[in-house]
Amino acid sequence: EVQLVESGGGLVQAGGSLRLSCAASGFTFDDYTIGWFRQAPGKEPEGVSCISSVEPSTYYRDFVKGRFTISRDDAKNTVYLQMNSLKPEDTAVYYCAAASSGGCTSKTDFASWGQGTQVTVSS
Repeated sequence: EVQLVESGGGLVQAGGSLRLSCAASGFTFDDYTIGWFRQAPGKEPEGVSCISSVEPSTYYRDFVKGRFTISRDDAKNTVYLQMNSLKPEDTAVYYCAAASSGGCTSKTDFASWGQGTQVTVSS
């Protein structure tokens, strides 16, 4: 059974940092592309960042470029999202998701999702 568990969310002041973790089990982790998504109250979900498997390449949405860093530790079956210089508009539930094929593209099928972790940035 594919399982993804996010952790590391919390309440932080604007300008602060958080590191989210996505711990995976039940599949060959290093073969999978992992993405981070978020959903703010009243808004549609949106992609944030992504890291592919072989020769990992990374992708960031413009609104997090230079502030967020995605990385993966295949030995620990974990992907991280380091979030610096947080802004109130980063407030959302953050989800990680896994795709068994494809890199970080708009057509990648992220079939498995975690339960999410809340990030709240106060002004």
